[in-house]
Amino acid sequence: MIETERLILRRWRDSDRPAWHAMGRDPAVMEYLGPPLSPEAADAAMARQNALLDAHGHCFWAVERKEDGAFLGFCGLKPGPEGTPLFGEVEIGWRFAPAHWGRGYAREGAQASLDWAWANLDVPTVAAMTVLGNTRSWGLMERLGMVRAPADDFIHPQAPDWLNPHITYRIARPAG
Repeated sequence: MIETERLILRRWRDSDRPAWHAMGRDPAVMEYLGPPLSPEAADAAMARQNALLDAHGHCFWAVERKEDGAFLGFCGLKPGPEGTPLFGEVEIGWRFAPAHWGRGYAREGAQASLDWAWANLDVPTVAAMTVLGNTRSWGLMERLGMVRAPADDFIHPQAPDWLNPHITYRIARPAG
């Protein structure tokens, strides 16, 4: 579990399901991610993240607001997916419900995830990916200090054609 000023990044719980299912059906959330998620696909995604947490000690953690315990979305770290330039690296990612956009939660959770990576993982970089049109996502990558790696832009094998190509960003471990 990671705590920030306003957030808790933690293992996924059954109580997250209703809000997570709603996010998976929200057209604004899914605009750059693909078709809506069925409840079964959303449940499988939760189970995958908890399995990654058990296997690696990190995942795309569920994000809870400290103030009221509300589930906001996810943020965290996982192994980069096979078939992408991120394979063999640690990937950082986030997804929040639209009601929580523009409040700094993604930045707060992502910075805490990076800080956790540097303190707990022996990796030289952390990578991220998105589609070019997702300006909010790659804008956050740049605000975090990540740098675009255009030589590693790619066609994501699991994304529909209309969500390709994907762009890649990385951040190097801080010196010291």
